[in-house]
Amino acid sequence: MFTPRLMRAINTAAWAHDGHLRKGTNIPYVSHLFGVMSIAASATTDEDVLIACLLHDAIEDVPEKYGAAQMGADFGERVTAIVLGVTKQELPTWQERADAYLEHLRYEASPESVLVSLCDKMHNLMSILTDHSEIGAELWERFNAGKERQQWWYRSILEVAQARIPDSPVLSQYSALVEELQEC
Repeated sequence: MFTPRLMRAINTAAWAHDGHLRKGTNIPYVSHLFGVMSIAASATTDEDVLIACLLHDAIEDVPEKYGAAQMGADFGERVTAIVLGVTKQELPTWQERADAYLEHLRYEASPESVLVSLCDKMHNLMSILTDHSEIGAELWERFNAGKERQQWWYRSILEVAQARIPDSPVLSQYSALVEELQEC
């Protein structure tokens, strides 16, 4: 599973996000990227998808350090296309970004991008639920959109994934996490 190319992607992700922390925590951000790749590895052996999982936030979060052109040169156009398929547009509000992202996933993104998105949101949701069990309602203060919008967001991702990649083995676990979030 850990080919030289995948190892290079792990190192690139760690370098690109060096010093970044998960929102509201002291947890190194790279743990999220490894978590997303691990979830995806339960659904696919496609190396390009696994690499895209590791690099899925680079163009959005650190384009000056590791942008699309360098990603394409290092890992190929397919990886870059998958990552661009999950890169949010710069829009004025959280809701506008969320709506545009969902629209893109629903109608334009490749199935591979939808899988990366699902794995990304699944890891985020697992983190949210873990943190909620530890700190309670204080958790919602970390987010630009409150509890109800977060519940809507994760359910909307589920609906898109169910329509676009209905046979994904990740869906049932993600669906259970969405239901758990509704109870928070």
